[in-house]
Amino acid sequence: MTESAAATSWVGTEFELDIETFAHGGHCVGRHSGRVVFVRHTLPGERVLVRVTEDRGGSFCRADAVSVLRAAPERVEPPCPYAHPGGCGGCDLQHVAPDAQRSLKAGVVREQLERLGHLPPARIAEIFDGVEELPGGPLGWRTRVQFAVDAQGRAGLHPHRSRAVLPVESCPIADPRINALGVTHLGWPGVAAVEAVASAAGDDALVLDQPAPRGAPPRGRRPGRPRRPHRVPAPDLPDELPESVAVLVAASTVRPSERAPAEPIRGHRRVREVAADRRWLVRADGFWQVHPAAPDALADAVVEALAPEPGESVLDLYAGAGLFAGVLGALVGPDGRVVAVEADRGACDDARRNVRDLEWVEVVTARVDRALAGGVPDRVDLVVLDPPRSGAGSAVVRAVAARSPRAVAYVACDPAAFARDVATFAEEGYTLTQVRAFDAFPMTHHVECVGTLTAAR
Repeated sequence: MTESAAATSWVGTEFELDIETFAHGGHCVGRHSGRVVFVRHTLPGERVLVRVTEDRGGSFCRADAVSVLRAAPERVEPPCPYAHPGGCGGCDLQHVAPDAQRSLKAGVVREQLERLGHLPPARIAEIFDGVEELPGGPLGWRTRVQFAVDAQGRAGLHPHRSRAVLPVESCPIADPRINALGVTHLGWPGVAAVEAVASAAGDDALVLDQPAPRGAPPRGRRPGRPRRPHRVPAPDLPDELPESVAVLVAASTVRPSERAPAEPIRGHRRVREVAADRRWLVRADGFWQVHPAAPDALADAVVEALAPEPGESVLDLYAGAGLFAGVLGALVGPDGRVVAVEADRGACDDARRNVRDLEWVEVVTARVDRALAGGVPDRVDLVVLDPPRSGAGSAVVRAVAARSPRAVAYVACDPAAFARDVATFAEEGYTLTQVRAFDAFPMTHHVECVGTLTAAR
């Protein structure tokens, strides 16, 4: 391609394209005029007419498949009316049969382990069997949904890579109780986002709203202190709304990037969850797996990975509301010890409530890297790592390995970050011996993995 051609934006341009592979991030890959084209709404093996939606120059651009000229056998009619070019960006794979979705995700896990984890394909085949289906089917599973709100107070969802708000009647992957709340049929003046939460225990549903920021201060002026909390009026809820539904309203701040704490108008600040034969209380705006079957599946996988014995010591890093700390604490027993580390104070409060019957489980409020630098045991038998999407990172991985655990269970929501950390563990003498992956986010490209790492003997 000439320099002048490379400088010309392709946005809006249409051309036919043969699709080659499915890539990490929920798009497929084709090539046109020497450039890589990342395409949504298509499948490997298809020939499609694409329209370029984003082009910042360089070696690649982004596009949508606006017409299918040769369909792959795995293609199905999307069950969601908003899953189309220019529609909702929440799902990547509505047009793909569920079993084929899992196959595509498994391919991504393998590719990341090979490319970033530096594992040979034969070794990956030995330790990874594919993506496991969770109970409940591909629709109606999501127990937490955040709706965006436009300037007119209408709730909806974002298109792909856009801050626009697409009005929707309902969301097919949302728990039916969330759709029954009618969030998208109510007015939300002065609100930036609305999050609906339905307890997997089946007895709680909540709505939280986050007020729109009052605006950043004029350029060149220091922002000063946040204003005093301001309660945003909630819209009238339907009369038939069950008593278990609560509305929580957040406080406004001057800084647009800040999210203020939620305040209950009625109902509970926390929702009840049931997992691993225990009951859990979790803040409505806190972290909990959005698929109702995921906590049990992940807890079982972690226990399988670590095989904890009574009396052993455990570090649970990025512990959240204490799911793994509670499960492992019950297994190591009063002669053992579990130290759970979590930076979020609200999550720590939840965790302490949830494990208060296990006196040998300690919850530490601290950033994981700082806790590992001092304040948690120097030697442990077992470690659980459940980092955010960005991964644990080399410093945390090396600090974990320095404690010489006999096994590490790595819970990953991003296969690329997971694979990078696996490579770092290998440098520290730890071998990836098993990977289990779960389809905890059907219709999307996301996949949850649990990797078992053991010390070389």
